[in-house]
Amino acid sequence: MATDTFGRRIDYLRISVTDRCNLRCVYCMPPEGIEWKSHDEILSFEEIERFARIAAGEGISKIRLTGGEPLVRHGIVDHVRRLRETTGIEAIALTTNGTLLSQYAEGLAAAGLKRINISLDTLDPDVYASVTRRGKLTDVLEGIEAASAVGMDPIKLNVVVVRSLDQDLLGFARMTVDRPVHVRFIEYMPVGDVGEHSCTSADADGWSEEDLVSTDEILERITTEGAAAGLGELAPVSRDDAPGGWGPARYYRFPGAPGTLGVIAPLSHHFCSECNRLRLTADGGLRTCLFSDDEIDVRSALRTGTDQDIRALIHRALAEKPAGHNQQHGTVRHMSQIGG
Repeated sequence: MATDTFGRRIDYLRISVTDRCNLRCVYCMPPEGIEWKSHDEILSFEEIERFARIAAGEGISKIRLTGGEPLVRHGIVDHVRRLRETTGIEAIALTTNGTLLSQYAEGLAAAGLKRINISLDTLDPDVYASVTRRGKLTDVLEGIEAASAVGMDPIKLNVVVVRSLDQDLLGFARMTVDRPVHVRFIEYMPVGDVGEHSCTSADADGWSEEDLVSTDEILERITTEGAAAGLGELAPVSRDDAPGGWGPARYYRFPGAPGTLGVIAPLSHHFCSECNRLRLTADGGLRTCLFSDDEIDVRSALRTGTDQDIRALIHRALAEKPAGHNQQHGTVRHMSQIGG
């Protein structure tokens, strides 16, 4: 079991397999995108698998693949299969924007992937096109159906709530009543450029405090709107009945609903004391905190060092993991470069 200097068990590794994405979401990157890392700068699948194998030996028991958008990287299905084989870890999940999922769901399921998180901030086609700058909502909805058809479970929808975006939160609530999906409303986080403009600006890619909607406000809104719409009383879900997960979401359910609603509050009710994760960027930076720009270079060790050298860097990360993010606003890297 791996623990840090504050006694937290660190058993969860988020791995970004690419910094590239097929969308240009307004809160994630500028309209023209960002400068991609060169092929040589990005870790190979073999290097990722080696690091994951060593990390598993040091106590990591859960892995989530992220991006950018992980499904744009050629060979991702075989990578999932090899990760399970080389690490012995079956708890492997993937976070995607869902636009390519209908093409890959069957292969991913056959490779052993069961857990899927899909980023989806609106159910309005026009708003979706505006927020993503190039996406089609129908592609994501088809991806959700494909994931369900191949038996992926749990299927979680990640909704970043931003005040200046026109988001129908009640529409997401209705989804949990109609089907076994788990919607998590996430507070808008100050990662990347911190701007003074609204997310609706044409060139928006920064974080503005005015756009933050606390989970308390989100719950109050869902509770009120849900009752008015006849969905019943929103009630907390016990940890034992919540969808299996490795993160800090608090879950709720409307009466008789097969799905749940969750809230994740990194700012208003930060959960740093329960943080259980490390992050590996696509170019080989090991990060101990999403909001910190401190990174440990493991790419060099993967290319020229021994397994023991890599273990030493993992131990260093555990020793350097901070107690909390201290409400830091802004990071050098954009979210797509960090891996969420």
